[in-house]
Amino acid sequence: MADQSIISALILGLIEGLTEFIPVSSTAHVLLAGHFLGFKSPGNTFAVLIQLGAILAILLVYFQRLLSIARALPSSAKARQFVLSILLAFLPAAVIGAIAHDFIKSVLFETPMLICIVLIVGGVILYAIDRMPLKPKYRDVMDYPPSLALKIGLFQCLAMIPGTSRSGATIAGALLMGTDKRSAAEFSFFLAMPTMAGAFALDLYKNRDALSFDDVSLIAVGFIAAFVSALLVVRSLLNFVSNRGFAPFAIWRIIVGTAGLIGLWLIG
Repeated sequence: MADQSIISALILGLIEGLTEFIPVSSTAHVLLAGHFLGFKSPGNTFAVLIQLGAILAILLVYFQRLLSIARALPSSAKARQFVLSILLAFLPAAVIGAIAHDFIKSVLFETPMLICIVLIVGGVILYAIDRMPLKPKYRDVMDYPPSLALKIGLFQCLAMIPGTSRSGATIAGALLMGTDKRSAAEFSFFLAMPTMAGAFALDLYKNRDALSFDDVSLIAVGFIAAFVSALLVVRSLLNFVSNRGFAPFAIWRIIVGTAGLIGLWLIG
């Protein structure tokens, strides 16, 4: 990555932060943008490592909430149930991700056409779910039972196919199983913390020999850009989806996927 442009790293970092927590697939956006910018990284490591900026952004926004939950653990059954729910939701992706990591990175991440198709298909599905007359039973993430959380975690595993979207899969699954839109998005935020941190740690370990000191400046630029842009998204997303739903993101997915297919056809 040493000879890559700082401008490209900045663009990719901004894309990562803006798209990580909305159901449009940040990985798809970063990989497609990197493809058309001619940006290469060993094992596509750059796309995963800059996610640390987005992780820190959501930790900063939710720091007080996380602290209050931690303090309540000894005395609150609801707090303990919430932590258990997050751990159960995280478990399926942790197991499958560790087993299938090399296949995902070497095959799925290297197939731009697949990414575009999945973006479009996922957009159509998300739009259909957003328009369904669903009647939510759960409106507070603290009330999600562990069994529901585990099912949402199974949906999250679909996001190992680039273009699916981690948040999109978890949100769609949550909505279909009786949550409202705001709490579905918020649960996706909480689930992102261990999931993204785990993916970051695993990818860093797997590619520790492929990175060089010269890559640090590019990763740092992408990291900072992802952190700042993710802050803006996290602080505004819940109110947005409460008022507008997920249809705008579904339409965006279809547009980006279609544009990507056209770009691949025209310039490869």
